Amino acid sequence: MNERYSRQILFHPIGAAGQEKLAASTVLLVGVGALGCAQAEMLARAGVGKIRLVDRDFVEYTNLQRQTLFTEDDAEERLPKAVAAKRRLSQINCEIEIEETVADVSNSNIERLVAGCDLVLDGTDNFQVRYLVNDACVKTGIPWIYGAAVSSYGMTMNIIPGETPCLRCIFPELPDPGSAPTCDTAGVIAPLVMRVAAMQVAEAFKILVGDRDSLSRKLRQFDVWTNEEKAIGIGSPDPDCKTCGKRDFEFLNAESNEFAAVLCGRNAVQIAPSTAGKLDLDQLADRLKFNFSINQNEYLLRFSPDAFEVTVFSDGRAIVKGTDDATVARSLYAKYIGV
Repeated sequence: MNERYSRQILFHPIGAAGQEKLAASTVLLVGVGALGCAQAEMLARAGVGKIRLVDRDFVEYTNLQRQTLFTEDDAEERLPKAVAAKRRLSQINCEIEIEETVADVSNSNIERLVAGCDLVLDGTDNFQVRYLVNDACVKTGIPWIYGAAVSSYGMTMNIIPGETPCLRCIFPELPDPGSAPTCDTAGVIAPLVMRVAAMQVAEAFKILVGDRDSLSRKLRQFDVWTNEEKAIGIGSPDPDCKTCGKRDFEFLNAESNEFAAVLCGRNAVQIAPSTAGKLDLDQLADRLKFNFSINQNEYLLRFSPDAFEVTVFSDGRAIVKGTDDATVARSLYAKYIGV
């Protein structure tokens, strides 16, 4: 067994047999922001054999305070987070396999993303995507670990299909828009991120090495600033739950995805084409270069019409900064990209 993992192997609950199981495991990280960066680094250093990263966004300077895999160069280049994370993780551990996907998680790709995975870790920032992950994992029987971090308050919960309640057992309906604080409205501090991610990854190790008896069966909540903590027993799956009880996967089976999504607290709107397809960024740059200064790399293109900033990805998505009006964003998308 590789000497680099010797201290981990000395930890009896993992040992040599557990290390081999980690090396044979595949884990999906949904979101490579603050939580996802910390999760990914711990998994990579622990020798988890295959890490699948998916994120829709690119690195910005405001990320650097807490998203530990990224550098100022990544922000300057506006690299997609999944790409920048893979580069850094490959320097940390060249022996493992890392897959990056620059995409919005949707009902058109989530089942492909979870396929073949032993575990899914939640690093996202919204309940819409969490419900989608919950649908896919309950349907396929793949365990996943919910996690949230905002301001100084965090929570985690293990979701083991068939054994524990699923996310909709605990939170039956989506929160009303704007009803909950976000990192962009209430801020977030790095120590909270590290604690939530550490708790998620510790539970992930237990699942991956097969130590189910040691798993937490509670919703764990804590505030790293006020030192308040509580753990709520979650019991058994609810037979009346829409998802795990009645197996009604409404998020997974939705007929279409939302075309425009306001990115809370960022004065920005994401526009996603209704059908996925490859966009020729060089061709788009040729169309736009006579009217705008173009910043481009192999993953995205950025230009600034009037008071807005438009970042276009190769999958056809765009993030329009400078407005929280979806109608305005759609109009700009149609005018300049026309997909």
